[in-house]
Amino acid sequence: MALGHEVVLVGSGDLFKKYPVDVDIGPKWVSTTAIGRLVRKVVYKLSGFDLALWEAGYRFWNARKQFKGFDVVQLINSWSIRTTIAKEKKCIDFLATHNKQMVLSACGTDTAWVAYLLSDPLEYHLLTPYLNDKSLKKQYSSVLDYLTPKCQALYQYVVDRVSHIIPTDMDYYMGLKGQEKVTSLVPTPINTSSLKVEFPQTTNPLVIFHGINRMNYLKKGNDIFEKALELLQKKYPKKVKIITVESLPYTQYMKAYEQAHILLDQVYSYDQGYNALESMARGKVVFTGAGTAFSKHYKLDVPVAVDAVPDARAIFLELEKLLHQPEVLAQISKHASRFVSQYHDHKKVAQTYVSIWQSTP
Repeated sequence: MALGHEVVLVGSGDLFKKYPVDVDIGPKWVSTTAIGRLVRKVVYKLSGFDLALWEAGYRFWNARKQFKGFDVVQLINSWSIRTTIAKEKKCIDFLATHNKQMVLSACGTDTAWVAYLLSDPLEYHLLTPYLNDKSLKKQYSSVLDYLTPKCQALYQYVVDRVSHIIPTDMDYYMGLKGQEKVTSLVPTPINTSSLKVEFPQTTNPLVIFHGINRMNYLKKGNDIFEKALELLQKKYPKKVKIITVESLPYTQYMKAYEQAHILLDQVYSYDQGYNALESMARGKVVFTGAGTAFSKHYKLDVPVAVDAVPDARAIFLELEKLLHQPEVLAQISKHASRFVSQYHDHKKVAQTYVSIWQSTP
């Protein structure tokens, strides 16, 4: 939109995050009404079928006249509408038939990426807790579902109909590079003009923010962060202030960490997600994926974040170091804000997307 294009955003709001959308296709009746929740629970218990899949498909199909005549349709996932597989294919066919081009954004869990992770090429990754403890299979069912035959078939169905697959960070790029239709990495866009640098003037106490997504507690490494914070709080009870929140809507989340010096984002990653990047743009020092592969890709010679490894003791030591060296904290804060402005500026990223969309597949 900043470049003058007309955009229609279709989505569900992503559960508790409540992201704003133009056309809301999220299941409402089965999740927000008492009778809907009851019927959903009974049907699922009797048949194993989730009525939310039906409602999402119904809401998309009912609004389909609004999804015609676009130059580009960009999907965020091979299963982006989140309806039944059969209905998903029907909706994908509708989009492919009534619009000029479709592309797939590799910005989250999807079939090819999960298959890559299970080949275990990395020291650690999203599925590491599950690989170390198969009793966690239920907690990882939403990820492992992407490897079922029906989801694998859907993924190929979508790949056959898109012109490009665009990875949005190092994690997805490492897992997909060289595959059919995959482009170079296009960084996550951040509107830095709407974000103010809010690095507090004093580090007494050092304020650490830990936002927990209970649905992805193990996948994000929240358990490891909590152990590190326990060590820090025990050793420095009067020198640190820890703010912990759970599953907040996006706007409330943004407000909650304003006074923090440090934000704990995620452990099993090699790059930063949206929340981490916005926090970095605001001058926060973020514990996230920022290791060798990330630094090499961006040719960094200064730290812009703290690499969060799956080791509570190691994270504790990094936090302790920043507690004793506020000048280092301030330096990383400045580097972080500058890095996001340089590589994630929303207008630059948008132009990269436009160039890819206009390129010959």
